[in-house]
Amino acid sequence: MIHRLMQPPALPPPARLADLPIGYCANVHPGPGLRRAIDGLLATAPAVARILRREGLLRGPLPVGLWLSDEAARTVEPPGEAERLRDELAGAGLVVAGLNGFPQGDFHDRIVKHRVYTPHWADPARREHTRRLAEILPRLLPAGTLQAGVTTVPVGWASDFSDPAAVDAAISNLRGIAESLLAQWQQRGVLIHLDLEPEPGCLLQRPGESAAFLAQVLDPLPPAAREVLRICHDVCHAAVLFETQEDALAAYRAAGVRLGRLQISNAVDFDGTASDFRLLRPFEEPRWLHQTAVLDGQGRVHFYEDLPIALDEAPEGFWRIHFHVPVHVETLGRVGTTRSEIEACLAELRPEDGCDFLEVETYAWSALPAALRPGSLDEGIAEELRFVHGLLATR
Repeated sequence: MIHRLMQPPALPPPARLADLPIGYCANVHPGPGLRRAIDGLLATAPAVARILRREGLLRGPLPVGLWLSDEAARTVEPPGEAERLRDELAGAGLVVAGLNGFPQGDFHDRIVKHRVYTPHWADPARREHTRRLAEILPRLLPAGTLQAGVTTVPVGWASDFSDPAAVDAAISNLRGIAESLLAQWQQRGVLIHLDLEPEPGCLLQRPGESAAFLAQVLDPLPPAAREVLRICHDVCHAAVLFETQEDALAAYRAAGVRLGRLQISNAVDFDGTASDFRLLRPFEEPRWLHQTAVLDGQGRVHFYEDLPIALDEAPEGFWRIHFHVPVHVETLGRVGTTRSEIEACLAELRPEDGCDFLEVETYAWSALPAALRPGSLDEGIAEELRFVHGLLATR
């Protein structure tokens, strides 16, 4: 049991933000099978690394947040397989800085929408997938790495948790994975933390409520558990709900909740008081959910679970749309973005918050209107990473 565990090894001191690995999330590359996902990564990431090295922005291997679906994770799990994958990536100049465990199924299926949140944390299948990823990750890391994280769903889509029994089951499963992660930390000396990623429309969506929930999960556990259950703060998820980055990070600090990862992302910002709503029609696409929030003149935020629903009603106000657009882009034609929120978040982030990976997450390149796509994916991702490096150079 958790209370019988010895004190885990000491954590390394907080890293300076400028020393954190800066990479990108490989969920942009289709799976769900391992070989397809890795082939997509190898077709793009080495070219990104060459561009950044040529500009003096990268000296070692390029960090990646590797996405492993359930199918891919089962392929990597047997003895020797993760090590072979680690060496293959190293040979291409890449290093795994963490795992993306949020999409458990096919994230690039023809229609994903709400299925990306399943199985949720009341389902033992989610706990088992996460346990498998946590066991695989240390085998993918370079020698000497002391900690890394696995991202996961923010418990699940909110309407799936209208029954309190489902919430209780999720809490039980999260405490169970905390026990496993603490034991693994003690046995291996490598801290693998699980990072819940709040997102609009989910049980955990706003920073305040997410911090309170995680604090509730952690409450009966030993103090070391706060190191293994953390938050993945996605910049545009908070921005879509008109949360300021300063307030978001302050909410986590006040609750004693640690950050595991910062996902650097950019959303669509639209003035629905004066602009033509037809400008948003190119952002309607069938694969992913594009949650939309509208701030009205009285300061109230109205939530729509998908962009087509919001466009059917076309309320007047200021719109934020969960459509991951390139992080360096300030405008998309006559449509704006939340790029300034990235600058605000990086300015507010502190080493003691716990973050150990700065991960650019733009998975929707293929869904962008054709006129807004870059010449190649590697050029687009390199431009994103160049932008982030530039922001950190001023810190």
